[in-house]
Amino acid sequence: MNAGKGGISSQVLIAIIVSIVVFVLLFIIGLCFLISKAKKKYDTLQEDTIGNEIVQSLQYDLITIQAATNNFSEENKIGKGGFGDVYKGTLPNGQDIAVKRLSQNSGQGAEEFKNEVVLVAKLQHRNLVRLLGFCLEGEEKILIYEFVANKSLDYFLFDPEKQKELDWPIRYQIVRGIARGILYLHQDSQLRVIHRDLKTSNILLDEEMNAKVSDFGLARIFGVNQTQANTDRVIGTYGYMSPEYAIHGHFSVKSDVFSFGVLVLEIISGKKNSEFYHSDYADDLLSYAWKLWKDERPLEMMDPTLEGSYSRNEVTRCIHIGLLCVQEDPNTRPSMAIVFLMLNSYSVTLPFPQKPAFFARNSIGTTTQKRLESYQSTNMSIPSSVNEVSITELYPR
Repeated sequence: MNAGKGGISSQVLIAIIVSIVVFVLLFIIGLCFLISKAKKKYDTLQEDTIGNEIVQSLQYDLITIQAATNNFSEENKIGKGGFGDVYKGTLPNGQDIAVKRLSQNSGQGAEEFKNEVVLVAKLQHRNLVRLLGFCLEGEEKILIYEFVANKSLDYFLFDPEKQKELDWPIRYQIVRGIARGILYLHQDSQLRVIHRDLKTSNILLDEEMNAKVSDFGLARIFGVNQTQANTDRVIGTYGYMSPEYAIHGHFSVKSDVFSFGVLVLEIISGKKNSEFYHSDYADDLLSYAWKLWKDERPLEMMDPTLEGSYSRNEVTRCIHIGLLCVQEDPNTRPSMAIVFLMLNSYSVTLPFPQKPAFFARNSIGTTTQKRLESYQSTNMSIPSSVNEVSITELYPR
């Protein structure tokens, strides 16, 4: 329809209006984009500022650390791990510390090292070993941790004499402490951390025998919505790794759950999963526990030194939880939140466990086995790790 003389046709009018609307929308979108970009830049600057403040607050002078450890004397050495030596030290205020002196071939630059220190410093929980600070001078890269008095769990658990010091109330306390620490890493911290190397030597015990998860050398950070990841470099400790990780390189929170289940069964039995031999009845600790469970004789796997101190219901429930955690299918394993609830509430009904992953040596394949044994013999450094503390061998004092 044509407009009157001197007027504007309806088509032209519509075109003008549409052009204006499109222009306004594009302007608004562009403005929002610029605002968002400016906000991200501001947030990044804020994070960098906060990170720098954290770095400054955690940094120690080398001369202070040398004085605290008597210049890294042999008398002060308390351990040796894959990434360097560990020394006991005492700060001028009287506080005892564990000083991890990283080897010079650790593979990290100064900025990477400081970034990882800031990262680990954000992990604060009573069941995690606490990072106190670091030192970065010249060729020296040093981590300073709280000193944990009673060494590691394996120091007690697998020693025929010392395991007697771990009665059932202490072992039950340790199990719940480990569960709290892992739950914090998986769900309650600012970061979502998959530990990937949970084992008895990485559970330290304080003066009251409270468990503290340590050694984040293989840890990986997940995004908020990330559930699993893959790797071509399967590195960990034989006997504690989930089958999907050992065979296919798949890892997730359920990989840590599997390792926790192995820990629980080792704590109850006083035996190592990787070194378990029990005639022809079972090849490993997991299959042994499973067969006794099916035969309705679960308490037969219990460490004999617990006789007289254990609660039948608590031990049986812990064995049940341990078997749920080591099920072959990761989807059937409970989350650590459910595990923690199971440990602390008898009103929660436990499902019947399915067959565990029988981790016999011939089930993981020759190539994978050699790769794992190579790692354990050399303790290779992991350049993508969250940090490089690794207290894997503690000397008796």
